[in-house]
Amino acid sequence: MNNQRWLSQNFFTFFITWGIFLPYWTGWLVDAKHLTVSQASVVMGCGLLARATSNLFFFPTLAKYVHNKRLITILAVGALMTTLLYIPSTSFSMLLIVTILFSVFYPALLPAVESSAATLVQHGNVHYGKSRSYGSFGFVIAVLIISMLTGVFGKNVIFWSMIIGLIGMLLMQQFATPKELLVVPTKEQRAKSLSMKTLWQIKGFPIVLLIVILLQGAHASYYSYGYIYLEDLQVDPFYMGMIINIAVICEILYFMKADTLFTKWRSSSLLLLAASGSSLRWLVIYLFPNVWVFIGSQTLHALSFALAHFAFIRYLTKNLPKEQIPNAQGLYSALAMGLSTAILTFLGGYLYEISPGLSFAAMLICTVPAIGILLLTRNTYKF
Repeated sequence: MNNQRWLSQNFFTFFITWGIFLPYWTGWLVDAKHLTVSQASVVMGCGLLARATSNLFFFPTLAKYVHNKRLITILAVGALMTTLLYIPSTSFSMLLIVTILFSVFYPALLPAVESSAATLVQHGNVHYGKSRSYGSFGFVIAVLIISMLTGVFGKNVIFWSMIIGLIGMLLMQQFATPKELLVVPTKEQRAKSLSMKTLWQIKGFPIVLLIVILLQGAHASYYSYGYIYLEDLQVDPFYMGMIINIAVICEILYFMKADTLFTKWRSSSLLLLAASGSSLRWLVIYLFPNVWVFIGSQTLHALSFALAHFAFIRYLTKNLPKEQIPNAQGLYSALAMGLSTAILTFLGGYLYEISPGLSFAAMLICTVPAIGILLLTRNTYKF
């Protein structure tokens, strides 16, 4: 099995489902399951908490006892089974319970695939950025296709598309898998090298994790209020999806070249560039409330998100033992991609009601400290 092809296919397949879930799931709960917007917000908020808990505890624990292929299979089966529970669920309480169960399994597929990627980069002669670009491409395709299908068949197509996507994830696991992903952790590894305590003792890891928590959390206002901001700028709804997708296209272009760009740069230098680009992005949106400025700022997504993500993956592959990668990915997914974004969304929402631009400017409380921490620690911890 070609390791590069396997990773590209798994990223593509997962992000097809992510492109269904992330933009459309809340809307599906409102339109197809007849929840109010406030009820759907509560349901999805509890799902975020379940996701963070799962990525912190359930996913790393499971990874100690099974190899990567079986881990992805278990999570995909769990996600598919819990998704099917939505069919008979109609009340708020039932939808809340099902969403919590679903959030235990489905979002954990992301750190599972990312852990496989880090392992293959370490041992399988694989270029991470090249394969990850297929994931972003899958996300764009899903967003565009679902947008068209819902216009023709209605919002229920969102649910059935997710079912098909998860079945696709399961089918992918039936093909030959790189041998590096079939190694089961030993009892000794579980007792020592796999402990979370050992991970925190790795020099520089807590600092790097804090930095990516700040940088990824800084996207909170953009993720939650980007579409609303474009509405306030009186952008035609027909063009909104195109404008938002500019960021993902720039992300794809970066990932395609990530393995050859900045090859001699340290992880700290990459993170410093990402933090600077992120600071510039939110600052110009605040200073210039103009649709053309917003469109231009979308190109900085290649720095604020893609470069920060790639820098963290590079740090993991160069500085962590293979056995600790699932723990690190679980923490990253739970804290950087989940909790920090959720917390900062509340701050952004409060400020947005005062002034839309303020919600973006507030993200500088994350990016500027990240720059300071990097400058103070990069030589001490040599990352």
